[in-house]
Amino acid sequence: MSEIPRRALLGGALVAAASTMVTSTADAQYVWQKSAWPAADLDTLARVQRRIKQVVHAHDINGGRFLNNTKNALNGLLLGTGIAANQIQLVCALNGPANMLNYSDYVWQKYRVGEWAKVTDPKTGEPAVRNIYYPSRAGAELKYASTDPSSTDSSYQDASVQGLQARGVRFLSCHTSTEETSRALVRQNNLSVDPEEVVKDMQAHTIPNVLIVPSIAGALAILQCDGGYAYMAV
Repeated sequence: MSEIPRRALLGGALVAAASTMVTSTADAQYVWQKSAWPAADLDTLARVQRRIKQVVHAHDINGGRFLNNTKNALNGLLLGTGIAANQIQLVCALNGPANMLNYSDYVWQKYRVGEWAKVTDPKTGEPAVRNIYYPSRAGAELKYASTDPSSTDSSYQDASVQGLQARGVRFLSCHTSTEETSRALVRQNNLSVDPEEVVKDMQAHTIPNVLIVPSIAGALAILQCDGGYAYMAV
């Protein structure tokens, strides 16, 4: 039997030690391992059977421009080409500042997100302490006053996150971006807590039906390569 080189043994020991350290860390980690999130959910989303599948990727908020683009894509496909709603799957993949649209008013208020992201609340004229892009003008029950696709009072012209989710759009949150943002918010607010505590707090307060993925960069590759999604950057 040949002798195993000492270097190989040492390397294996280091790998084993690193593995032990990863599995014993807190739930929130800067780099997520596969066991830390529901990877099967992304795989299901990637492989869903639809005639049209499109992912809208946004890094900057830009006044919610990407939400309007998503709304227009839906209307163009559904009304302009006559493709059935059940044959369309759109996904909004958000990282950077845009990722904060995946989080609730609790997060925006507690960590002064509007100040960091330079988002002004039109109701107050001050930095937003609520997620102004989530709620629909039609109210929590989504009771629209019109069914005319050209009317701003119809679901077709609702570019809120809530309204788009009701039409089947899925929203993805980037864990890596949340990690990076948590550190910026700790500095901005002069907090004495560990950034990982902020990450866990934020991710416990996502808006409904958001899928948090390890990184949007990786999720985009899976959606495009495994799922055949068309890609649009906004």
